[in-house]
Amino acid sequence: MNRMRLLTVGAAALTLAVGGGVVAGGMQDAPPQDATPAADPIAEEIRRQLNEEPAPAADPAPANPIAITPPTPSLETAALEDDIASDDEEEETTDEDEEGESEEEKAERLAPETPTPRQRRRVAIVEAIDKITAESMRFEVEVGGRPVRFNQSLIFTARACEVTAENEPVADSIAYLEVTLQPRGTVRAEPRQIFRGWMFASTPALSGLQHPIYDAWVVGCKE
Repeated sequence: MNRMRLLTVGAAALTLAVGGGVVAGGMQDAPPQDATPAADPIAEEIRRQLNEEPAPAADPAPANPIAITPPTPSLETAALEDDIASDDEEEETTDEDEEGESEEEKAERLAPETPTPRQRRRVAIVEAIDKITAESMRFEVEVGGRPVRFNQSLIFTARACEVTAENEPVADSIAYLEVTLQPRGTVRAEPRQIFRGWMFASTPALSGLQHPIYDAWVVGCKE
C-alpha cells in the first residue's frame, strides 16, 4: 500500500516538473516585451508630498512705482572726482600761462636742446682682420700723423677722431679714416683706395670696412 502511494506521488511530481519545463521553454521562445520601470515606493512617496505641498505666498505688486534713492558716493569716489577736477584746473592754468608768454619765451621753450660739441681726440684705435689667414690686430693711428700699414697690404690714415657729448643719447667713438690697398713689394702697383668715410664704434657692421679679404673697424679714440 505504501509502495503504491509512493509511486502515485512520484508520478504526480514528475508530471508537474515536465509541465513547468514546457512552460519555461515556451516563455523563452516568445517575442520580447517592452520594459517597464520597476516600482519605487520611496520615490512615489516623495512625489506625492511635493504635489501636496502648497506654493509659497508672494507679496502683491505695488499699485504705484517706488522711488529708488541712489546710494551716497564713497570717500574714494569723491576723492577721485576731486583729483580729476584739480587736473582740469591745472591744465587750464597751464594753457593760460602759455597764452600769456611772449613769442621769444615760447620759441625758447620749444627750441630743441643744443648738444654739447663733441670732444676731439688725437689717436684712433682700429682693429683689422685678414679673413684668409685669420690674422687680426688692434692698433693705433694718429690723427694727421703717419699712415699705418696692416698685414703688408692695407694703409690706414686718420683724419679725425671724436667722442660723443654727454647729452647725446648714445655714447660712441667716431673716426674719419682713409684705407688704401697697396701690397708691399709691388713697386709698379698703384695704391687703390678702398674706403674713405666715418666709422662708428657702436655699429662696426654698418660703418666698417668690408672687403673680400679684409675687415676693419674703429674701436675707440684716445688722447
